[in-house]
Amino acid sequence: MGPAEQLKQKPRYALTVALVIAVVCALVVSVAAVTLRPLYQANLKAEREARLASILEALESTVGTAGGLDIQARVVELDTGAYDDSIDANLFDAVKAGLDPATSTSIPPESDPAGLKRRANHAVVYLSGDDAGKPELIILPVWGVGYQSALRGFLALDGKAERIHALKFYEQGETPGLGSRIQNAEWEAKWPGKQPYNANREVQIEVGGSGHSRDVSRVDGISGATRTTQGVNTLIRFWLGDLGFGPYLERVRDGDN
Repeated sequence: MGPAEQLKQKPRYALTVALVIAVVCALVVSVAAVTLRPLYQANLKAEREARLASILEALESTVGTAGGLDIQARVVELDTGAYDDSIDANLFDAVKAGLDPATSTSIPPESDPAGLKRRANHAVVYLSGDDAGKPELIILPVWGVGYQSALRGFLALDGKAERIHALKFYEQGETPGLGSRIQNAEWEAKWPGKQPYNANREVQIEVGGSGHSRDVSRVDGISGATRTTQGVNTLIRFWLGDLGFGPYLERVRDGDN
């Protein structure tokens, strides 16, 4: 084969090699996805159960032995507040969904005091009900921005969303000895019995200041941690509001779910 013919063959050879590499890579990715998916699902479930254990432990002092509660996970469409059983609650990843424009909603800055920027269109709620299927306990995932970090936790309400049973943060990176005290049992004990909504079903709970132990709508802040306290206040009010679980809790109160 002469030099001219060799030059003609080089582009074909390069294209063939590129196609072979592309096919091999696609096969490797496909096999890896199929092989690793069960592991990913198992890790997701284990992580969720570990986090949920923290709020169940906190509930022992308010609703009895948490270990005996029959907890059911269900997916809620946040805009309507209706359950969406087409999505497997055990496999739903709220963080992943919140990053994908196809499964999340952009929050305008004026409506985003919690600093979320985007909110997944769905969320998983955890319920414990009576024999008739009506919820007696509702556990909501809540998250937002504190002073130095993201704050992630669970808010537990009674079945009519009239009383708070517990608030438990499982993830935070706030200032040690100051903002980090949102995980202290002493501060967590200030939440049970507080009323999240007023008689008109408007969000009334406020976090901040001091001396509110007898006020059913206010929780004392943490001394020296004003920014962290503000972060907790805004994220709780956001998730109880219209862009959060407000529509869902409205349906629950009206018996529509």
